[in-house]
Amino acid sequence: MATCPECDFDIEIDEFDVDKGDLLSCPECGSNLEVTSLAPVELDLAPEEDDDEEEEEEEEEEEDELDEGDGDDDETEDWDE
Repeated sequence: MATCPECDFDIEIDEFDVDKGDLLSCPECGSNLEVTSLAPVELDLAPEEDDDEEEEEEEEEEEDELDEGDGDDDETEDWDE
């Protein structure tokens, strides 16, 4: 049993079902929680992800995908006219 640090709701969590660092959601208040200890199970508010960081990561992934598709291995142009 663990307690939500936001609303003090008792959350039934088996220490064998979670790992330290796992993210959970409080069924009572919906807060995002992180498992900070296993024996006993303790929860803390999860760090909020910055929307800017998420957008930057998505842009980097898109750029990587575009870079991978730039290979002109199959098509070569002959400029010897």
